[in-house]
Amino acid sequence: MDEKEAQLFLIIFSLIAFCLALTVIFIFIIFQKRKNRLIREQQEAENRFKEEIIETQIEIKEDTLRNVSWELHDNIGQLLTLAKIQLQSDRDNPESVDQAIETIGTSLNELRSLSKMINPSALSSVSLSQALTQEVERFNRLNYLQASIQHTGDDFSLDNKIELIIFRMFQEFFTNTMKHSKASNLSVTVDCTQSVLRITAKDDGVGFDTGTLHPKSGIGLTNMKNRAELIGAKVTITSRLNEGTQLDFVYKINTL
Repeated sequence: MDEKEAQLFLIIFSLIAFCLALTVIFIFIIFQKRKNRLIREQQEAENRFKEEIIETQIEIKEDTLRNVSWELHDNIGQLLTLAKIQLQSDRDNPESVDQAIETIGTSLNELRSLSKMINPSALSSVSLSQALTQEVERFNRLNYLQASIQHTGDDFSLDNKIELIIFRMFQEFFTNTMKHSKASNLSVTVDCTQSVLRITAKDDGVGFDTGTLHPKSGIGLTNMKNRAELIGAKVTITSRLNEGTQLDFVYKINTL
């Protein structure tokens, strides 16, 4: 190899080495950008989740206070009024006194149930299934409608923050059922099989046309779907006029 060929070889080798170096630098820059973007997106997702938890806790407290107000007025207030009437009707009649004592005892039991609802740690100390069951029992106590809940499949345990979000979604559905649906019956099914949690709530109310949904109601349904997406779940809401409304919730439990 003469001197000219050696110089040409060095030039070609230098160009190849330079191109390789540029390629490595370019790949490294792209990798760092993607890494930084993923870190930023992960941080944003965590911040959104934290904000959603705070908002959910506030909404649950507000809804709980409304429920307490309803129960004090529509349930306990009526029971105490009945006890007063029973005592005033015939004070010398032992049977009336016994009835009043029984009514007051029922009122005290209802007050104990309310005290548990007001307790800030009430939801965190019970499972999601228990919290949903307590909501159904509350509806039956108030006689607004006939409610039922069925648990099938395997036992499950979720992170308390995720359970809060799921509970809030169904609490909002229940509130809409109570306020707007004019339903006579509400049924809830909780099923967990093969690490998939399925919860269905259905009422037999007036329903609604999804094509002409009121903006405020639409926001509520959108919030449910956004919250489901936040925890990696899927929610479907179906409704037809005079055929009721149904909420289907599906969540894959991470068993790793």
